[in-house]
Amino acid sequence: MERLNVGLIGVGRIGRLHAEHLAYRIPTARLIAIADVDEAAAQACADRLGVREATADHGALLKRDDVDAVVICSPTNTHAQLIEESAAAGKQIFCEKPIDLRLDRVDAAIAAARRAGVKLQIGFNRRFDANFRRIRQAIENGEIGKPQILHIISRDPAPPSIEYVKVSGGMFMDMTIHDFDMARYLVGAEVEEVYALAGVTVNPEIGAAGDVDTALITLKFANGVFASIDNCRQAVYGYDQRVEVLGKKGSIRVDNNYPNSAVVSGAECVARDLPLNFFMDRYVESFLTEMRLFIDAVLKGAPVPVTGEDARAAMLLALAARKSCETNRPVRTSDVVCAD
Repeated sequence: MERLNVGLIGVGRIGRLHAEHLAYRIPTARLIAIADVDEAAAQACADRLGVREATADHGALLKRDDVDAVVICSPTNTHAQLIEESAAAGKQIFCEKPIDLRLDRVDAAIAAARRAGVKLQIGFNRRFDANFRRIRQAIENGEIGKPQILHIISRDPAPPSIEYVKVSGGMFMDMTIHDFDMARYLVGAEVEEVYALAGVTVNPEIGAAGDVDTALITLKFANGVFASIDNCRQAVYGYDQRVEVLGKKGSIRVDNNYPNSAVVSGAECVARDLPLNFFMDRYVESFLTEMRLFIDAVLKGAPVPVTGEDARAAMLLALAARKSCETNRPVRTSDVVCAD
C-alpha cells in the first residue's frame, strides 16, 4: 500500500487528535515527525504515538526530505507564515482554519501554495459530518427541489475563556466562520449580501473584550436562496448543531447528536439525555474523514475537498458580518476589501 509521510506542527487539542488519526486510523498515512514550540509537548505526543522525531523547530521538520506533507495545527497567527514556508519547501499542506485574520495575508498564503504547485486543504471539518453531507446529497439529488431557505443553528455549550476571546479574531471569525462555510457548501453558491445583528447576552466580559456572544445573521445568495445563522456562545443543554433546508418540493432537517438513543417515558414527561456537550465528541468522525480525504487527494493527485479559496470566501463573510454589526446595515460582500 502506498503511504504518505506526514509531519505535524502544533500539538494542541486539535493537533493531538490529528496526530492520533494519522498514526493509528489512516493506513495510507505515516506520521514521521512532530514539531511544537513546546518541545516537551512535542516529545510527549511523539512518545505516546511511537513517532521517532520530535522537535521545537518546525524549520527542521520542513527540511526533511522524507516529509511529503505537513499538517498545521499551530495558533492562528502562525498559519499563513507556515503555509508559505511549507509551500517553499515543496510540502503538500493541510492547515486548520482560519488561514489568517487579515484578508491580504490569506491571499498571500494561497498564492504561495499555488506558485509552488502544492495542494492546500483547510480544516473545515463540518462538511464531512454524515448529517450535513446527507443534506448536501438531498440538495444535489433534487430530493427537496430548488432550495429556498437555509437555517443553521450553532450554539456552544459554554463560552470560551476571555484570554481566547482576546486573540480569536471575534465570534464571527472563530465560531460563525464554520457556519459561513457550511452555508456555502450546502447551497452551492456565493453570498452577495450579509446582515448581522449581534450583542452580549452571555458574559459581559466578552463585551468588555470587544466581542459579541450572541448573533442572528442573514445571507442572500446569488442564486436567490436566503439563509439565517443563529449563534450563541452558551446553550446550557449542550452543543446545539442543527440545520434545516426548505425547498420547493419539501424540506430536510438534521437534529443534534446524542450519547444514546434512549427515551424515558413517564406519567409526567417524556425525556432523553442531553446532546453531546463537546465539539470533539460531536465531530470526531468528521475530523478523521477530512484528513483521510486529504491524504487520498495527495496520493491520487486529485483536488482537495476544501480549498484555500473556500477558506477565503468564509472569511470574507465573517468580515462582512462584522462590518454589518458595526454599521447596522446590510453589507455586500463585493464591498469588503483587504483593509477590512
